[in-house]
Amino acid sequence: MQRRQLRDLTCSAIGLGCMGLSQGYGASGADESVATIGRALDLGVTMIDTAQSYGSGHNEELVGRAIAGRRDDVVLATKVGIVREPDGVRLDAHPDRLPAYCGASLRRLGVDVIDLYYLHRVDPRVPLAESVGALAGLVAAGKVRELGVCELGADQLRQAVAVHPIAAVQCEWSLLWREPEDDVLPAARELGVGVVPYSPLGRGMLTGALPAGDFVPGDFRHGDPRFAGPALDHNLVRAGALRRWAEERGLTAGQLALAWLLAQGPDVVPIPGTRSPLRVAENAAAAAVTLSAEDLAWLDREVPRDAWAGDRRSFAAHGLRRGGAG
Repeated sequence: MQRRQLRDLTCSAIGLGCMGLSQGYGASGADESVATIGRALDLGVTMIDTAQSYGSGHNEELVGRAIAGRRDDVVLATKVGIVREPDGVRLDAHPDRLPAYCGASLRRLGVDVIDLYYLHRVDPRVPLAESVGALAGLVAAGKVRELGVCELGADQLRQAVAVHPIAAVQCEWSLLWREPEDDVLPAARELGVGVVPYSPLGRGMLTGALPAGDFVPGDFRHGDPRFAGPALDHNLVRAGALRRWAEERGLTAGQLALAWLLAQGPDVVPIPGTRSPLRVAENAAAAAVTLSAEDLAWLDREVPRDAWAGDRRSFAAHGLRRGGAG
């Protein structure tokens, strides 16, 4: 497994996003989830990504169970700022409450320190600098090693870095959704911030891992314009062409999508999610794939960013209300 650097953290080039083990894609078994994380660690995947909001703490408990006795094998990332409750989801990044949230995450994870602690979303009621300042206090207290942020624009990223060094910015980025290339990616590189793409496989679109019928209750792709109506039909045709091209090269579409992201720069660490130990192995193998200049040119020509239908932004704007925040 290749290694990459996010400030002072050395991690695997490909990580494991754990959200889907607790929410977002329907029910999942705890034993299978723990086995999936364990398989990732066996393969040298060290970046394990969770959040306090995923399953209202359930996801952190699963991760804690999976990494017990293997702490040295893990670069552990979790997030704060989204609170999931029985009556809905809300934002809370108030400086007075962040230390308690961190303490609860540490207990659920069964660790003494979090390697990478993200501000999951900006709380509109709290100045960003105050939230980041409180997180910086957790670094000073030895509870956190590095700070990250999620879904920030370029100007917000500059504000955060002005308060404390930021190791990584997390955003949705894949062949299906390339908007971060406009502003977030240039700003991150200007500031020395690594980029951690979530949903790097297009939430199953790029791999064809979509249900045969309607989405099950709790699947947060329901309502995403890219996964409905004529836009879905259009996107499936594009994804099918991508899969056929990958197969001609002895790759799966998922491996191609991950290799494309890795080729965008040494500061990129995608975190595909899966519930399957077999899929973990497939994803991890993408770190050994090198795309040629001709391959990359073909992808830019045949699968350009405007090849896809549907606007992710209209879905993301309602993600918290609908319970679909990643």
